[in-house]
Formats: sequence, structure tokens, C-alpha cells
Amino acid sequence: MKFLVVGHVCYDIFHPPDGGSPKGPDGIRVDREVERYGGIYNSLATLAVLLEQTDRVLPVFGVNKSEYSSLMSHLAQFPNVDPSGIFASDEPTNRVHHFYADSGPRIECSQDIARPIPFQRIGRFLSVDGIIINMVSGFDLTVDTLDQIRMEVRSERIPIVFDYHNLTLGVNQKNERYRRPLEDWRRMAFMIDILQLNEEEIAGLTAERLTEQQTVGHLLTLGGKGVLVTRGKQGATLFYNEHKRVVRKDIEGIHAENAQHMHGCGDVFGAAFMLHYVKTADMLAAAQFANRTAATTTTLPDLFRGTATALGGTLR
Repeated sequence: MKFLVVGHVCYDIFHPPDGGSPKGPDGIRVDREVERYGGIYNSLATLAVLLEQTDRVLPVFGVNKSEYSSLMSHLAQFPNVDPSGIFASDEPTNRVHHFYADSGPRIECSQDIARPIPFQRIGRFLSVDGIIINMVSGFDLTVDTLDQIRMEVRSERIPIVFDYHNLTLGVNQKNERYRRPLEDWRRMAFMIDILQLNEEEIAGLTAERLTEQQTVGHLLTLGGKGVLVTRGKQGATLFYNEHKRVVRKDIEGIHAENAQHMHGCGDVFGAAFMLHYVKTADMLAAAQFANRTAATTTTLPDLFRGTATALGGTLR
């Protein structure tokens, strides 16, 4: 099997507050500064771990030319990743700073967001079994490029999982991300097989005051087969149409002992879903598998670094 993974890579930097070590998202303690690859890296690493060595993961993104060799060396731990779609760029690699406070929400700042990936970088890799498009920065692809991808694979019925992710976030003058409605949310959803959002993303997606169920109903009329709403430690929900009505399937959260982090679990969820969905064509079973996979990764001390064998042995 072959899977295409498209979106911006980033370098996540987590900053604890100066005077303490508070609990971060979902009660997980953030007591020291941590740096690691994130964004699309989480998606490709998930597939690399869960696939067989004879399968292939084809990521497409750019990285600053000064960091290209280092990233290639890092990816060598995944022999089934074909890096031919990763290109060296004059642009800086996006740094995403996550600032935690003793109280209040986490503040996320994105610096040096790369330009959208052009279709010319993607087109030669479209002969695959499945495509993951993860809008890590929110500026990963233009709508026109997304349209080109859809039209190229439509006749081959190659499934696309599209994670709205940071499409629902703007960037202010301080480089801080903030939630705002997405004008092109309908066009982005058109003819995508599976749409993925978390609870905050779907709540803030539209300018209209729609309920989650109403937003899902609109999304499913645009040609998609399913909508996934991830809910952190509360699990996830799969929505799909059956006999012209929206069916809701809630997937219970899994308590993970000794959870180390929650960040990146949505990326893991989408990749694991795609793999299982391509194998089985069963959306519910794929969502349940993705839920288990995401829960397992919360227990890893450093996401996918030196832990590939353990995770693969647990879930394969």
C-alpha cells in the first residue's frame, strides 16, 4: 500500500510558565521546555509505524535548506518513508510556540509560516491508495490546489481524509493564533471522503450560529461520506448519512495510564483512520482503531522518537 501525506511540517516548542509547572491540556503536566517535530510529521510517522516495511508513505512538504539534512537523518528511522516529495526551501521552517500559564488557556504563536504547497510538488505522487491532507498551518494548500487534487483522483476513487485543523485559526500581529469562521468552509469540504475536526474547530467553523449537528448535516451534503469530530480524552464521534438521515456513532474515550501528552493526537487519529479505512472500507471500525491508536500515543514520552517498535507491536 502507498499513502500520500500533504501539509506543512513544523517545529513545536512548548514553554512552561516561569514560576511553576502547571497542568497543560487534559491535566498533563508541562514542567520543562520541550522541542520536537510536529504537524504533518505526526501523520507520516503514524503511518510509517503501523504499515509494513514493504508499504510506502509519501510525504510532500518543504523544509528550510539548512535543516533538510537533519530531517532526512531523523526520518531514516522509518525505512518505509519515501522522502522524494520533501523539498529544501529558502523559506524558514515554521516554528510553533506553545505558551502555558498558571491559569488560562494555552497561547499558540506561529512564526515563519511557509507559502502554500503548489500542485506541481504534489501531482506526481497521486497514484496511491489513500491521501491525507492535514492543514497544519492553515495555509498548507490553496483551494485551487485542493480542487486539482480532487479532480485528478476522482475517477480512481482514491479516498481523501481532510483535517481542517488550523484552517479555523487566524494569525494576529503578534503571531498569535485565534479562532475565526472560515469563509470557504463549504468549498473546502466539497467532494472529500472524510472530514476531520475537533470540537473547537467545528464549533467555530461557520459564521452562522449552527449547532454541531447542523454543521455536520451541511458538510455531508457536499459529497463526503463521513465527518469525524475528535473530543480528546472523551473519544470521538463519527457522523454519516444513512437513508437520507444523519447517523451519529459516539466512540468512548480510552483512559491511558501515565499519559505524557495530548498534543498531536488529532494528527495520529487521522492517519490511523485512513490506514484502517483503506484496509476495510468500514468507517466505524476505522474510527475505533484510530481512537485506540491516539490513546496509545499519549503514553509515549516523546512522540515517535525511539518508540516506533513499541507502538507498532501494540497496534499492528
